[in-house]
Amino acid sequence: MSALPQLELSLDAAPEAELPKRLRRLGLPAGVPVKLTRNRTVLVSFDPRGALRLHAGYAWAPDPVLEAILRFIKPRMSRADRISARRLFLSFPVERHAPVRRRRRTAAAAPADLPILGRLERLHAILNERHFAGSLTTVPVQLSDRMERRLGEFAVNPGGSDGVITISRKHISRDGWESASETLLHEMVHQWQSETGRPIDHGTAFRWKARAVGIRPAATAEPRAHARGSAAFSLSRLLAFPPTLSSHGL
Repeated sequence: MSALPQLELSLDAAPEAELPKRLRRLGLPAGVPVKLTRNRTVLVSFDPRGALRLHAGYAWAPDPVLEAILRFIKPRMSRADRISARRLFLSFPVERHAPVRRRRRTAAAAPADLPILGRLERLHAILNERHFAGSLTTVPVQLSDRMERRLGEFAVNPGGSDGVITISRKHISRDGWESASETLLHEMVHQWQSETGRPIDHGTAFRWKARAVGIRPAATAEPRAHARGSAAFSLSRLLAFPPTLSSHGL
């Protein structure tokens, strides 16, 4: 791949403040808000009814990179064109210009967590076969004690690789495995978006796939009792949890 052209800036330039204007000049509709982030969960995210969120480092990107972002979020793009655009904007070193907040190195799992993580990994494998024909990569699944409002997340590194799914420990303890399995499936839909070159968002593709796999097409999951026969309920029965571990007692 040839080197990307460099963005020429004057000494008094304010790239982050100018980015929305640049994007609109390149074709972003005027009514779409632009919100900048500095985390490494998702570099580009677009909700047609919300906003375009992208890493602040793209404020230093040349026009071809921004054009690639706009192609990536454009409806009805072919998969090949979307993957090509994604490859281009992911090649831009956003961290060089706006360093992300680094996650602390994940510590080795505590022995008490191994049964829980094992069940989550089994859930991932079963859901992968059932709803994605086994096409998703096997990714690490971890627990978080720090998630207060979020139930889970799917995160990728800036290079677009090394995905990881995190599930809130409090969510499993409070809401049980039936709800946690739906949360895991929600994050796997985001994994599917990432691995098929789609934007990681809660837009049209997410809602379509969420309905296809039997979960609510919502941006956030509200803990609730699952109806008998739901995808999550059926899976929790398939796992046959031993009586020493209550589905609500983690």
